[in-house]
Amino acid sequence: MQESQNVEWKETWKDEYLKWICGFANASGGKIIIGKNDKGEVVGVKNSKKLLEDIPNKVKDVLGILVDVNLHKTRKGDYLEIVIEPQPFAVNYKGQYFYRSGSTRQELKGVALDKFLLEKKSRTWDSVPIPIITITELKNETLDLFKKLAVKNKRIDENVLNENDENVLENLKLLEKSVFKRAAVLLFHPDPENFVTGAFIKIGYFQTDTELIFQDEVHGNLFEQVEKTTEILFTKYIKAIISYDGIHRIENYEYPKEAIREALLNAIVHKDYAYGFPVQISVYNDKLMIWNEGRLPENWTVEKLLQKHSSKPRNPDIANAFFRAGYIEAWGRGTIKIVEQCQKHGLPIPEFKNDGSDFWITFKKDIFNKRDLENLKLNERQIKAVLYVKEKGKISNKEYQILNNCSRNTASNDLSELLKKNILISSGKHGAGSFYELKK
Repeated sequence: MQESQNVEWKETWKDEYLKWICGFANASGGKIIIGKNDKGEVVGVKNSKKLLEDIPNKVKDVLGILVDVNLHKTRKGDYLEIVIEPQPFAVNYKGQYFYRSGSTRQELKGVALDKFLLEKKSRTWDSVPIPIITITELKNETLDLFKKLAVKNKRIDENVLNENDENVLENLKLLEKSVFKRAAVLLFHPDPENFVTGAFIKIGYFQTDTELIFQDEVHGNLFEQVEKTTEILFTKYIKAIISYDGIHRIENYEYPKEAIREALLNAIVHKDYAYGFPVQISVYNDKLMIWNEGRLPENWTVEKLLQKHSSKPRNPDIANAFFRAGYIEAWGRGTIKIVEQCQKHGLPIPEFKNDGSDFWITFKKDIFNKRDLENLKLNERQIKAVLYVKEKGKISNKEYQILNNCSRNTASNDLSELLKKNILISSGKHGAGSFYELKK
C-alpha cells in the first residue's frame, strides 16, 4: 500500500492525528497507518495492543464516529491500520472542521465551511431561508412578468394568473415553512444586493486587457438583470451590420443574440453567489467574454459541455424559476444551443474554460463583414471577393475576374495581398484547379 490521497503513514501515534481522521471522515474516507515511516517501511509501533483499544475510544469521544483499527504483525514490528469511512454528516474536531484534499489536510472556514455544511445537509446555497423577508417586499411587476411568461410558454397553467403571489412562490418551492429562500430574494426582490453581496452584472468595453474604454453596471433582481443586460449589450456594446432587402432595413449583429443571452443565463444560474463577485462581461473589438464564479460539477470536463449531458444547475431553485418563465430548458442543452447558434451565424465555436473557480465563455467575432474588412484597408474588389468566399466557400482567379470585371493581373495582385494579410489561403494547386478559401 502506498501513501496517497487516501492513505497516510505515521511512525507513532499522536492525538493531533484525530484532525487527520476528521479530514478523512469529511472527505472520501481513507486510512492512517501507524508504524511506518514516510517511505512506507515498517518501523514498528510500541504499545500496539494498548493503542488498539485507546484509538477507537478517543475517536468516538472526540469526533463522535466509529473507526476500525487493525493490528498487523511483521518481522520488522507491529503496525496499526486505522480505517476511516466517509461520513454522511459533518464531523468536527473540538469545533474545527477539517477536510482531506489531495495529500493535505485543510481546515474549512468562512465560505468554504458554509458550502461544506450545506452539501452535507443536501442543500444548495439558493435554498437557504432568509427569515426577515415578507411578501410585501418583493416586486409586484416582476412577479406579474414571471406569471405572464410562464403561462405564455405553457410552463404553468393559466389559472396561475388568478392566484395570489404567495401561492405562486410556494408552488415554485421558494418558501420553506413560510420563510422565503435566497432564490426568491434574488429573483423577485427589487434590491437583492441588500442581502447578497455582488448580486449584479458588470459590463466593460476594453481596448486591451488593461485599457477600459467605458463600462456599465446592471442591478435589480435576476429577471431585470437578464433583460437590462441583453438590451445594453445589443444597443451599446455589440454593433449591428446594416443591410437592406428592398426598402426593408435588416440588422445582423456581430454575435447571435440567442447565444449571448443563453450564455448570460448560464452564468446567472451556475454562479456561486457565496463568494460575492458579480458576473462580468468583457467586450473587445474581436471577442466577447462572460465570466462567473463557479466550478463545473465534480468529474465534469469542459468537453462534456459540448456533448449531450444532464442538467446540474448550481442553483436549482433559480434554474426552476427561469425554466418556468421559458428562459431556459431543463435538459442541459444550453451550451449546445450556444454552439449551434454560433455555427449558424458563421462564427467560430465559443471557447469554454474552467480554471479553478473561474468559468469563462469566450465568443470570437466574425471579421468577414464589410465594415471590418474596410478597417483592414481592403479595396472594394477584395471586400466583394471575401464576402463571395464567405457565402460560396471558395473563389478562383477566373471567378475573381468575372465578379469584379477586372484583368487577370489585377485579380492576381488582389488575391496575393489577401494571402499576405492572412484573410485567404491558397489550395496549393496551380493552374485551372487552383482556388482560395477563408483562413479559419
